[in-house]
Amino acid sequence: MIENKIAVITGAAGGIGHACAKRFIEEGAKVILSDIDEERGILATRKLDDSGEKAHFIHCDVSKSREVEALFVEARQRFERIDVAIANAGIVHVSDILELEEDAFDQVISVNLKGVFLTGQIAARHMIKQDPDKDGARGNIINMSSLNGVLAIPDIAPYVIAKGGVNQWTKCLGIAMANKGIRVNGIGPGSIATELFHTIADNPDKYRTVLSRTPMLRPGEPDEVAKVAVFLASNYSSYMTGETVYVDGGRMGLNYVVSVD
Repeated sequence: MIENKIAVITGAAGGIGHACAKRFIEEGAKVILSDIDEERGILATRKLDDSGEKAHFIHCDVSKSREVEALFVEARQRFERIDVAIANAGIVHVSDILELEEDAFDQVISVNLKGVFLTGQIAARHMIKQDPDKDGARGNIINMSSLNGVLAIPDIAPYVIAKGGVNQWTKCLGIAMANKGIRVNGIGPGSIATELFHTIADNPDKYRTVLSRTPMLRPGEPDEVAKVAVFLASNYSSYMTGETVYVDGGRMGLNYVVSVD
């Protein structure tokens, strides 16, 4: 499906981003892992491929355009082209909505929305200069959204606002690039068993609350999101652009609470 494709993944030092990198390599792709946490990112990359042939790490703060540009320039220099860009980097800030500080709001928007904008815009600028592949594609951009781009949680308001913006950005860029050989789609995960989720799972009451709003009665695994990214990056999704696919165990369609007893 994605054999020999070159992918750049932001926020890849852990969680869903790292799961995407691992799955892409297993499917035969080569991956540039990027993260603001350089030490963790290098270690994560070495775990996937110590030789540097299939995986390479590049430090990047996605909120800074010059660093995002440098990321894609170095990626092209190393692997000659970029077939897939996954804008995954993101942060969360929890606060009572009336106590939310301006700096905290700005930081989340800067990473989660501006960072996705910069990643997609700069990736597209590089992809549009490439020759199409055998399927006529110049590239694929995948934005990591969330079901909270649609469903609101007031205590994480900046995150919710940013993800709503990501959904609209996915549509805008998808439409703009539709006739240029570049497809743009999003993934909206629900409750996924990342390191952050495990802190919730340690609290029985919070864990039961999460399960009560998830019809499949379990959290998703990061690799289940990564498999959807593979699908979106492949020709199997060749007539999809501007869409956000929700990987949430049925939560988006739920209008009641399920029993977890």
